[in-house]
Amino acid sequence: QVQLAESGGGLVHAGGSLRLRCAASGFPFGNVGMSWYRQADGKARELVASIRASGETDYIKDSAKGRFTISRDNVKRLVYLQMNNLKPEDTALYYCNTGDTWGQGTQVVVSW
Repeated sequence: QVQLAESGGGLVHAGGSLRLRCAASGFPFGNVGMSWYRQADGKARELVASIRASGETDYIKDSAKGRFTISRDNVKRLVYLQMNNLKPEDTALYYCNTGDTWGQGTQVVVSW
């Protein structure tokens, strides 16, 4: 069964950092690209970052460039999203994704 499980969200003050983690199972993880999306209340889900199977970063949302880093560990079947200098506008439910598979999301709240 294909599964993605996110963790690492929480409540932080502006300027703080969080590292999101996505554990994958049930598919050939090392062969597929992975992505992080987010959805804020009342807004559409948006792509934040994506990474190729090789580990090369494929995309970082403009507003996240210089602050967010996506990485992966193909041995441990994990994908990370390191988020630094967080801003209140980064508040959202963050999802891990590959193809048609989504995790349950992990909530990030950034306060002033």
